[in-house]
Amino acid sequence: MEKHLNLLNEKIEKAKLGGGVERIASQHKKGKLTARERIDLLMDEGTFEEIGMMVTHRSTDFGMEKEIFLGDGVVTGYGTINGRLTYVFSQDFTVFGGSLSETHAEKICKLMDLAMKNGAPVIGLNDSGGARIQEGVVSLGGYADIFYRNTIASGVIPQLSAIMGPCAGGAVYSPAITDFIMMVEKSSYMFVTGPNVVKTVTHEEVTSEDLGGANTHASKSGVTHFTCGNEVEAIQLLKRLLSYMPQNCEEKPKSIPYTVVGDERRDALNKLIPENPNQPYDIREVIEGLIDEDSFAEVHKDWADNIVVGFARLGGKSIGIVANQPAVLAGVLDINSSRKGARFVRFCDCFNIPLLVLVDVPGFLPGTDQEWHGIITNGAKLLYALSEATVPKVTVITRKAYGGAYDVMNSKHIGADMNYAWPTAEIAVMGAKGAVEIIFKKEIEKSENPEQALKEKTDLYAEKFANPYGAAARGFIDEVIEPATTRLKLIRAYAMLENKVVNNPRKKHGNIPL
Repeated sequence: MEKHLNLLNEKIEKAKLGGGVERIASQHKKGKLTARERIDLLMDEGTFEEIGMMVTHRSTDFGMEKEIFLGDGVVTGYGTINGRLTYVFSQDFTVFGGSLSETHAEKICKLMDLAMKNGAPVIGLNDSGGARIQEGVVSLGGYADIFYRNTIASGVIPQLSAIMGPCAGGAVYSPAITDFIMMVEKSSYMFVTGPNVVKTVTHEEVTSEDLGGANTHASKSGVTHFTCGNEVEAIQLLKRLLSYMPQNCEEKPKSIPYTVVGDERRDALNKLIPENPNQPYDIREVIEGLIDEDSFAEVHKDWADNIVVGFARLGGKSIGIVANQPAVLAGVLDINSSRKGARFVRFCDCFNIPLLVLVDVPGFLPGTDQEWHGIITNGAKLLYALSEATVPKVTVITRKAYGGAYDVMNSKHIGADMNYAWPTAEIAVMGAKGAVEIIFKKEIEKSENPEQALKEKTDLYAEKFANPYGAAARGFIDEVIEPATTRLKLIRAYAMLENKVVNNPRKKHGNIPL
C-alpha cells in the first residue's frame, strides 16, 4: 500500500504545481495569483473538494504527446462560500496559457452539470489565451458545449465570472452569457479579436488595454459589471455578490436578522429634493437613506450612469434597486440606461429578489443618434422586463415622472404592486412649460405680453398637473407619503408582498425585443 500511496501523493504534488515552479513565478511577477491560490481565497478554509485532478489532454499532434500536465489547465471542484455550497472552476495560465482543450472543457461541463443537478451557483475564474490551437475543432466544440450549459443554466442557478487575465476569441462568450462579469484592472482583458487582427483588418492601432481592458468594458461597452483593483478585491466582491442571491431559482435569498426600530424615520430625506425642479441631486443619497446601512452593492457603476442599479438590504432582506439618476443627463432614459436597467431587472426576477424602483425621469433622450440606434426597441426592453417580472415590485416617485417614461418606470399600469409618491412628485405627460407652449401656443402669441402669458399659463398647468394628487385620485398612486417615512413604508410593503403569486399565461417564453 505504501508504494501506491507514494505514487498517489507524487501525482497530487505534481498536479498542484500546474505548469511548474518557473511558470508560477512568472504568474506572480505579473501580479497575478495562481488558479489554486484564487480558489483558496474564495472558498471557506478546508472545504474545497477537487474534481478531475488527474485529467490529461488526448492530443498527439504537433508534439503535444510530450507535454502532459495533470489537470490540463483548469482546476474544478466544489466547496462552500460563507457556508453555502458553490461550484468553481479556475483556469491555470501556467498550463498552455490556460488554453481550452477537449478535456479542459469536459471538466467544466461536468462541474456545471453537477451544479444544475444540485441547484447551486457556479463561479468561473477565467485566465485563458483561448482555444488550444493544436486541437482544432474539438477545442471549438468544447467551447460550444460550455456555452450550451451556460444557456440552459441561465435563470436556474446564479453564474458569476471573474476575468483575471486574458479572455479572447471564443473564450469571451461563456462569461457574456453568465449573470455578472468582473474584471481586474491592468491585468485582464476581453475581446473577440486582438490588436493584431484589428490592425490587419481595419488598420487601427490599439493596445490590448484600450481595446478590451477593464476600464474600457466598464465605461464604454458595458460588458463588465464591475472592475477591481486587484484579484483579492475581485474575490471579496464575488463573495459579497453571492450573499444577495439565493442558491437557485426555487429559493429566496437568505435574510439577515433585523428588528424594526421605532418608526424608522430618516428625516434627512425630507431635505433632499431641491426647491428648483430643474436642479439635480444624487439619487444615491436617496438610496442610502432608505436601505440598511452600508448594504448597497452598485452594479455597472461606470456605464450608463443616468440610471443606478444594484443590490441592497432593507430590513435585512435582499432587494434589487433601479433608480433614475437626476445628477446625470437629468435622469433621462436612453439606449444604454434602458439596457442596463432591463438586464438587472431580469436577473432579480429570475432569482426571486424583490424590486424597488425610484423614479425621477423627465422622459426619453431625444435626438437622431438615439432614434437611429434604436431607442424605441431598447426602451422597450426595460418596459418588457418590468412588465414581465413577477417578484414583489414597489415604486417610489421622488420628483418627475413624465410621458412614456412614467409608464416604463414600474407604473401601476405594468404590474407594480405598490406605488408611492413624495409630495414633490410631478406626474404628467410633459413638463409644464413644454405643455403650455403646445396647448396655448396661439393664445400666447396673440397676447400683449407673451412672456407674462407663458408664465401665467405655466403656473396654472403646474398647479393642476405637476403634483402627485391627480394620479392618486385615480388610484395610480397608492399613497402620497412624507419622504422621511419611506423606509418603514417599504419594509411593511415587502413584508405584505412576501407570499406574492402571479399566474401568467402558459407559454414557452416571451419574445423580448432584443
